[in-house]
Amino acid sequence: MASTYLKRTQTAGNRKTWTYSAWIKRTGVGVLGSLIGSSSAGNNNGYGQIRFLADDTLNFTAWSEWWVTNRKFRDTSAWYHIVISVDTTQATDTNRFKLYINGEQETSFSTINYPTQNFDLSLNVNGADVYLGAESYSSGTSRFFEGSMSHINFIDGTAYDATAFGEYDANGVW
Repeated sequence: MASTYLKRTQTAGNRKTWTYSAWIKRTGVGVLGSLIGSSSAGNNNGYGQIRFLADDTLNFTAWSEWWVTNRKFRDTSAWYHIVISVDTTQATDTNRFKLYINGEQETSFSTINYPTQNFDLSLNVNGADVYLGAESYSSGTSRFFEGSMSHINFIDGTAYDATAFGEYDANGVW
């Protein structure tokens, strides 16, 4: 079981518009493990996670489920490039959250709840502790990511699509 992570306290950030990008390779499947998580000392205003659920789906949560993929991520030999682009200022609700896996926009979700326009999300809260590879709340640090991560980016204030971080080669491979 993995138990390593990075932690920092968030300074003022944009809670409406941001992008998360990372290359990840899972070594543990069938376990709950966070890629990035934040907590704010028992305040649900600062609680948010991007994580794999125990059924190997990918999830973004902030106290309630915002979305859960139908896709299962069980290939422990593959690197996945995950990009989450958020811009709650968009008038069209489907433009407020976008998930890309290996350059392709994911459109199949078992749960999808779009935030209201100009909603302040919980993942970029001033003063919240932010964890890479884990999450934390009142019970302490837990739900460690089992695998490797590389080229992790969190861009505050801009919503990028996957092409800002990668491209297809001549063979059509991301």
